[in-house]
Amino acid sequence: MFKIGLGYDVHRLTDNRDLILGGVKLDHHKGLAGHSDADVLLHAIMDSLLGPSGLGDIGQIFPDSDQKYKDISSLKLLKKVKDKLDENNVIITNIDCVIMAERPKIAPYIDKMQKNIASILEIKESDITIKATTTEKLGFVGREEGIAAQAITLIQL
Repeated sequence: MFKIGLGYDVHRLTDNRDLILGGVKLDHHKGLAGHSDADVLLHAIMDSLLGPSGLGDIGQIFPDSDQKYKDISSLKLLKKVKDKLDENNVIITNIDCVIMAERPKIAPYIDKMQKNIASILEIKESDITIKATTTEKLGFVGREEGIAAQAITLIQL
C-alpha cells in the first residue's frame, strides 16, 4: 500500500543562532529560533514521513518540554525517525520539498542537504528534491521574520 505524507514547519529568525537547513550550516547573519536546531526542512520531512506511517508527529516524539532535545541536531532526530520507520517496515519512495526564504540564497547548499538526507534515510539522492523560493517580499517570510519549509513524501507500507 502506498501513502502520501505532508509536512510543514516554520521558525522565526533570530540573532545569535546558526542557520541550519537540511543539516547544513548556511552563511547568514541570523539563525532559526527553536528548542532543537530549528531546522525547518528536516522538521517538515520528519512530519511528512511520520504522518502517513501512523507514527504521530515530531512534537509527540520529540517534545520541546524534554531537555534532552535542547539544541540537538535535527539530523540526529531524523535518524531516530528512520529507525522508527524501519521498525514498522516503511519504505520511502521519494521526498519533494520546498524552502521558503527571502535570504540567504539556498541553491548553493541544496546538493549537500540532499546528501545529508539521503545518507540518513538510506535512499538515493535522486529520490529527494529540494527547491527554494522567495515569497516576493510578502508575509513573514518576505519580511525576513522567519523561514518555512514544506515536504511531501510517498511511502510504501
